[in-house]
Parts: sequence; structure tokens; C-alpha cells
Amino acid sequence: MRMCRWLAYSGSPMLLDAVLYQPEHSLIDQSLHARMGVESTNGDGFGIGWYSADGGGTPAIFRDIGPAWNNRNLRELAAHVRSTLFFAHVRASTGSAIQQTNCHPFRHGRWLWMHNGAITDFHRLQRDLCMAVDPALFPCIEGSTDSEVMFYLAVTFGLDQDPPGAVARMTGLVERVGKEHGVADPMQMTIAVSDGERVWAFRYSSAGTSRSLFYSSRADTVRQLYPELPFLREVSDATRLVVSEPLGDLPGVWNELPEASYAVLPSAATEDYLPFIPELP
Repeated sequence: MRMCRWLAYSGSPMLLDAVLYQPEHSLIDQSLHARMGVESTNGDGFGIGWYSADGGGTPAIFRDIGPAWNNRNLRELAAHVRSTLFFAHVRASTGSAIQQTNCHPFRHGRWLWMHNGAITDFHRLQRDLCMAVDPALFPCIEGSTDSEVMFYLAVTFGLDQDPPGAVARMTGLVERVGKEHGVADPMQMTIAVSDGERVWAFRYSSAGTSRSLFYSSRADTVRQLYPELPFLREVSDATRLVVSEPLGDLPGVWNELPEASYAVLPSAATEDYLPFIPELP
């Protein structure tokens, strides 16, 4: 089973280049040399999605089927686009076609969604899962991935009103349908979803062995540890990242999101993360 790499950024306005290209183990480097993924190479397409730095409006997306590491248009955009909240994803297909409509992130209205993982035996579960999508939303599904079906199930189950609950109900449905089809452990996921104001990041798998996911410490904490880093002088204390694997090796910067949990960025809560429990829709 092949897997992807992704990152989500929330904080002070930032050029995409500063996050996508400049770190020691940037997402572009991970597209060629992933350390924690099932596959070290993630070259089956890529995508970025970003919200305007001045707020408001729907997010923009740019997706392509080639590898991220040699795409000149991505490099050009990253050097000129500044955003307070953006997603980036490099894809390693689990079997679905390599086409633009299968590249992440996916967009619906103000929402962005990206996923690393897979629904086991999706071809057996696909019809039943698609039948649970709101009929008014079904024409919005453009590709053939399990990730996009998961997204529109979450929209169907109330993403606008309750993102954690909608993702929990989507996951509960996948596990119920999987059980009905004799699939023991149907869900493997790390997910990021955003409405342009906040990012919700989830880590869960039916078998309890989820793919890696990390969140950065608060910028003020990192600033105390590494006052010499110029990057930290430019960002607010609320600036955070969620990543499939750390962008560097500095101790104290990266924290693993525990199994069966989710984080919200930015968050007024004292907890860095909360438990994630699937529920039936």
C-alpha cells in the first residue's frame, strides 16, 4: 500500500516557498526522500490549496499529475503566493488513476480536504459508501479516489456545523460498511480539513496503527529554544504546522499526534489534542 505526504500551515502571512522548499526536510524533499512513509517516493501528482492572506472567499487550488520536485509552475507560485492558511500534498497512488481530479487537496465551497491513507478494499465498499452521499453533492465528485468520497461523506454528515463530528460519522460509516463486507480493518487515515479560519487534523486507523502525523510546538516555545532562528521573529505565537513527518530535526519543535486523536489550529483550548472516536451516522 502506497502512501502520501502532506502539510497544513496556519499563522502569520507566509510565502509558500518558506514552508514548501526552504526547510531541511521540506515537503518537496519528502516527495523524493520520505523517511516515514510506506514509500520513499511520492511522485504521482501533487496539489496546493490556499486562502487569501486578507481573508474571505473560497480557497484557490493548483494540482498537477507530475512529481512536485521538478514542477516549475509550483516553484513560481510558491515564491509569490503569501497566505495565512494553506495545504500542500504530494501523492503516492494506492491504485486509483493518476489524474488531476484525483490529486489533493479537494475543495467544496470554503472547505479544503486532504488525506493520507486508504479505505481497505475500497472497490468492494465504494458503491455503498457513494450511496450514502447526499444526492445533491454526488455530482461534485469528480475523481475516483476513496479520499474524495470520504470528503463528501463528511460534508453530507454536517461538516459545516461540526467538523469533528462529521469526520467521526464518516469514519463510523466506513467501518460499518467494511464490517458488512467482511473487511476487518477498513480505515487508515490522517486527514486535514479547513474552512479558512481553522484547521482540523485527524489521526486514526481501524487497526490502531495509523500513519505518522506531527504538529509543531507553539512559536513562542520554539522561539525560547532557538532565539537565533530568523524565521521565528516574523511569525505570531499562534503559527503552527501539521505534517506527515517533521520538516527538520530540531529537538522540541515537533510532537507526534497520538493514535485516535485530533488537533485544532488555532485553538483556545489548553489541550494540544482531543480524542477521536468514530460514531455511526
